[in-house]
Amino acid sequence: MSIVNRRLVNAMGDAARLLLVLALVGVASAARAQTPSPRLLALGDSLTAGFGLPQDQGFTEQLQGWLSHAGVHVQVINAGVSGDTSAGGLARLDWAMGTAPPQFALVELGANDALRGLSPAALYDNLDKILTRLKAHGVKVLLAGMYAPRNLGRDYDTEFDAVYPRLARQHGVALYPFFLDGVATDAKLLQPDGMHPNAQGVAVIVERIGPQVARLISGDQAAK
Repeated sequence: MSIVNRRLVNAMGDAARLLLVLALVGVASAARAQTPSPRLLALGDSLTAGFGLPQDQGFTEQLQGWLSHAGVHVQVINAGVSGDTSAGGLARLDWAMGTAPPQFALVELGANDALRGLSPAALYDNLDKILTRLKAHGVKVLLAGMYAPRNLGRDYDTEFDAVYPRLARQHGVALYPFFLDGVATDAKLLQPDGMHPNAQGVAVIVERIGPQVARLISGDQAAK
């Protein structure tokens, strides 16, 4: 074989190998594109639902943006219903999970239980059943705590506030102690009703809870 022919064969071989590499890269990219992102179910009340806010400024939307910017690939599902109590969250849990349960869940319930002065024991029982059901489906959970308003008596406050740490210990789930941390007492971050965060308030919540959500997704729950 002449030198020219050998060079031609080598060149063709190099081209074939390059085409094979490009084809494999294309297949891998297509596979990644077709693989659905894991899902995070945000089960909550008006604080999760985004009460009083434009759709793109609510909690789940801002959390989705924060996680995407942080390189955390997950689809955040808004399962918040304004006015919901822990009993309401439990009643619609199966519907919210659907036929294919999510991989992760953020549970934010209890504010309306406290505003209505409902029993902390009932709150505990409802959340206990929610966590039990989620765990039975293999869902990893971040439990967002709430504090009782300080107008129901010290005994009520103490019993209510203890519900979330107790549940987190019992179920071995991550706990974010107070969903409204950094916002609840700052009027500039609240809507005129003095209870629901405005868009800036939601941004503060997301900035604070976001890292713990990211740890939940990555599987690092060392900080509970």
